[in-house]
Parts: sequence; structure tokens; C-alpha cells
Amino acid sequence: QVQLVESGGGLVQPGGSLRLSCAASGFTFSTYRMSWYRQAPGKERELVASITNGGSTNYADSVKGRFTISRDSAKNTVYLQMNSLKPEDTSVYYCNAYHVRLGNSWGQGTQVTVSS
Repeated sequence: QVQLVESGGGLVQPGGSLRLSCAASGFTFSTYRMSWYRQAPGKERELVASITNGGSTNYADSVKGRFTISRDSAKNTVYLQMNSLKPEDTSVYYCNAYHVRLGNSWGQGTQVTVSS
């Protein structure tokens, strides 16, 4: 049973920082590509960042230079460090795990609100 649980969201002012965590269980964490997606009201869900089991990363243009994705195999956890936050970063952030044979799994999401 694949389970992903996000945490670390909250309310911050523009220019502030947050660190999101996604705790994974029920699967072999190191064999999955892990990603963060976000979806704001009225908008499509979009890929924010991803990291492969080999450590290769990919970022949306809108967050490059501000966000960093990482994974800790010992803790079965993926992180999203978010710096220099902007109001347009306000969204529900979802953790995603992908395996070529087993498909996608999703967390329930954590709210990030950036407001002055």
C-alpha cells in the first residue's frame, strides 16, 4: 500500500521560506521518481520539481533558482525547499511518486499561502 504524507505548508510573507516534506511508505522509495506538483484554484495541476533515483532534477521555469528538491533515502522522504516565495506560489502542493511499471501515487496535499 503506497502512502505519501505531505507536511510543512503554512502561511508566509513574500520573500520568506518554507520546507515541505513528503514521507513515503509502502513501496521501495529508491526505485521511484519523486515529484512535487501544485494546483491553485482555477488552474491546472502543474509540475514544480522532480528528482530521479539517480539524483537528476527538473524544475518548472517559474521556480528555478528559488526551489530545491531533494530526497533522503534513510528517511524515505522527499523535500522541497522553497525560498524567495511569491504570492503566485500560493497553491496546494502535492507529493507524487512514479514507477514505470506501477504508475503514479499521490499524497493528499499541503497548503502553501504567500501573502503580505
